[in-house]
Amino acid sequence: MTGSILIALAVFGASAVEMVEALTIVLASGFSRGWRSSLEGAGAAFLCLVVVVAVFGPALVHYVPINALRVVVGSLLLVLGLQWLRKAILRASGRKAKHDEDAIYRREVERLANIPRTGTGRDAIGFTLSFKGVLLEGMEVVMIVLTLGLSSGHLAVAAGAALAAVVVVGAAGFAVSRQLREVPENAMKLAVGLMLVTFGSFWGGEGAGVSWPGSDLSLLGLLALYAALTWAAIRILSRTRVAPRAAELG
Repeated sequence: MTGSILIALAVFGASAVEMVEALTIVLASGFSRGWRSSLEGAGAAFLCLVVVVAVFGPALVHYVPINALRVVVGSLLLVLGLQWLRKAILRASGRKAKHDEDAIYRREVERLANIPRTGTGRDAIGFTLSFKGVLLEGMEVVMIVLTLGLSSGHLAVAAGAALAAVVVVGAAGFAVSRQLREVPENAMKLAVGLMLVTFGSFWGGEGAGVSWPGSDLSLLGLLALYAALTWAAIRILSRTRVAPRAAELG
């Protein structure tokens, strides 16, 4: 039960972060190039992602040994989680500017507004931009869903959490329109990074033959350990704060 709850929270948080970034692109494209083409591009990308999960999910379950899968998945999650944690720690300590979706949105709108439209039908630029944005951000979500879901045996839980994040972020994003800074993305990235590193350590160890005390309850101990190390890193870096760089993507 502990493992499935943490998996649902990790997938929901990671998916929400990626969907905020994808939604920024779709909104900018919609307001600048027209909603029809932008929504069609986003919808086409979403269908592609569903196909990827449907094709590769069962194949990995049936043809890859679980211990080998856990070692590979654990390594991938550690790499991804450490990347997210690094950025989140630098931002929380003031060493890097926080991710500002509003600023990114304004830059995208200004850039797209200066590109002339061709014809009165579907706008190729709007379609392509939305398709690429949703597909690229969504592929990271797919990777997290497959790795977390397959390694834990809770693929349905992971897929459901990702779908819930897409629905919640999509509804909230279109409701508040341009007020994307209301989504606490930097805090979410810190929390999700901790969870990914926790799961990566747990499953990598299991695949290598480590017998964790308390089974899934060890996840809570690992999470607490990494949270403490992250807090210490933020405190240390905050004492020698430097001027942060401008807000950027990612």
